[in-house]
Amino acid sequence: MPVLKLLKSELGIINANINHARGSGRLSPLNYRGAGEQTEKEILSLVVDEQQADEVFSFIFFNAEINRPHGGLIFQSALGLSTRYQIPDQLPAEK
Repeated sequence: MPVLKLLKSELGIINANINHARGSGRLSPLNYRGAGEQTEKEILSLVVDEQQADEVFSFIFFNAEINRPHGGLIFQSALGLSTRYQIPDQLPAEK
């Protein structure tokens, strides 16, 4: 959540998703404690324009501390298809 807040305040990105998963890395200290030990993981996904991709990648890499040992995993890929979802500026007030 802290990275999500930074994405909004510093880069103006408001279209991100967070999902949760469970697991352990092959080289994780938990892996040596025995079978079945897992930790909760957060998965952050977002779509940005191609021109902004490298900047956002670097921003997340350092602000999520992925650059540290056992800091997580990050990747980016080309997007096959996406539609921009945007709320219209002129919406009538709800009653």
